[in-house]
This record gives sequence, C-alpha cells and structure tokens, in this order.
Amino acid sequence: MGADPVPPRPSHATKRTSGFGDAVFAALCQGAGILVLLLLGAIIVELFLGGLPAFRAFGAAFVASTEWDPVQEVFGGGVPIYGTLLTALLAILMAVPAAFGIAFFLTELAPNWMRRPVGVAVELLAAVPSIIYGMWGFFVIVPFMATTIQPPIIDTLGEVPIIGALFSGAPFGTGLFTAALILAIMILPFVAATMRDVFEQVPPVFKESAYGLGATTWEVMRGVVLPYTRTSVVGGIMLGLGRALGETMAVTFVIGNANRISASLFGPGNTIASLVALEFGEAGMGSLKLSALLALGFVLFVISFAVLAVSRWLLRPRLKG
Repeated sequence: MGADPVPPRPSHATKRTSGFGDAVFAALCQGAGILVLLLLGAIIVELFLGGLPAFRAFGAAFVASTEWDPVQEVFGGGVPIYGTLLTALLAILMAVPAAFGIAFFLTELAPNWMRRPVGVAVELLAAVPSIIYGMWGFFVIVPFMATTIQPPIIDTLGEVPIIGALFSGAPFGTGLFTAALILAIMILPFVAATMRDVFEQVPPVFKESAYGLGATTWEVMRGVVLPYTRTSVVGGIMLGLGRALGETMAVTFVIGNANRISASLFGPGNTIASLVALEFGEAGMGSLKLSALLALGFVLFVISFAVLAVSRWLLRPRLKG
C-alpha cells in the first residue's frame, strides 16, 4: 500500500486572503456591537432630552405625583408607574408557576407522542399579536370577570379585614387584575419555552444518577435540574418581565385607563405604555404634555434597566462559580 498523500501547504497568497477575511469579519462584528451601543445611547439621550422640560417643570415629584391634568398642564407619572410595576409583578406571579408546570410536564411526565404537539401549541401562543390578546380580553375575559369571577370574590374576600380593600369595588371586569391576567397569558409561552429548552439541556447522566439513588421525579427536578439551569431560568423570567413591562395595546383594552391609584386590584388604572399610546396623538409638538410622555418613556427605560441589573445581581453567585 502506498503512503497517504501529503496535503499541499497553503501558499502565501492563501494566507494573506485568509488573514484579510478574518480581519474583515472581526471588524464587521465589532461594528455590529458598536452600532447596538450607539442605538441604545441615542434612544436614552433622545428620551431624556425630550422629557427634560417636564423634569425641569415638576422636578423629582414628577415620578410620585398622581395628578394628570392636560388642561392645567400639570403632569405626574405616579399612576402609570404604579400600574406598570403592579401589573408586571402580578403577571410574573401568575405566569411563572404555570410556565414551570408546563415545562416540567413536557420534559419529565408527558409521553413522547404528546410532547411535540403541546410544545408547538405553547410556542404558537407567542406568535399571536398583542392586539388580538387585547380584543380577546375585552370581548371574552372582561365579561367573564364581571359576571363570574369578580362578584363572588368581592362578596367574600372583600369583607375580610386588612386584605378586603384589595378585592373591593364594583365588578366592572376591567382593571389592574384583568390587565395582569392578560399579560400573564402573553408572557407564558416565552417563559415556558425557555424553561423547557433549558431543562432538556441537563445531561441525562445527572438525572439518571439521582434516580439510581432513589430520588423521585420531583426530587430530581428540585435537586438536579433547577440548580443546573438556574441561570437560564432566571433569564427566561426576566425576558417575560421585560415583555410585561412594555406591553401596550393588550393592556390598553382591559385596564380601564383611569388616572388614579386604587387600593383594589379590580379598580381601573393605567400603565406607562398604555398612557403614552392613548395620549401621544393629542400631544402637540414642543408641548409640555409631549415632554411628560417622553419623560415617562425615559422612566420606563430606567425601570427596564433596573430589572436587568437586579437579574444580573441575582445571577452573580452562579456566574462567579
């Protein structure tokens, strides 16, 4: 048998071409990263400069004031900021347990023939436009809440001391809780799909070792899968929270759009995104109202950045390890 042929050594021209291609590719990647930073910085600067007249006129009290009076040109962001934070928090509290249950079922309990159809159905929920969720919420969820859900809760929990104020009021169907419910349904597929994907990335040998030691399915999930995927799970939850903070049209349909803070979860309210969507078309160029809306946009950006910072802080022990 003859000796294996020796591959030809690359010529100097090939080396030069390869080196030039690598340099071009590196420059393009670096430029893409810089472009993202420039776009982000431009958005921040534009929102801050646009909202600067409102910040100058009302000072730090702008973020706490609950008065929104376009006639007197007195604007405060307390109501929409409160509504944004409350609805997003309630949506996460409702969506995360359901998303975990779906991911747990699809990766550990469901038979093989069922996993793909259910997984595809969950992912299809993410493709539904937000305005469709809003219309469905207004024509289906709001009447159902007003006639079936809210009346018995108001009649029972509404009479309980201390917590009764959270469930008091008239059963109109719209309100903060309904908006949070719609948001929870909207972010559910994002969080569930992320959890399912990361749960499937756990090496089978880890789970098999735990099963070999006598662990149950839940003990394997709690002691092996969740610690291994904690970083990605938190990232998926933060993705859902970011979607909930910035959602506009679906919330606008069902939240009631009232510029006041209500102690009841069934009371109407507002969010930053819904208020901007409703009021932006009526704000004249250069007006103080337009500046207040841009200032609210800047506040929403700051809130989103704070959420990201908190998520990074929560992940620090895992990242250092």
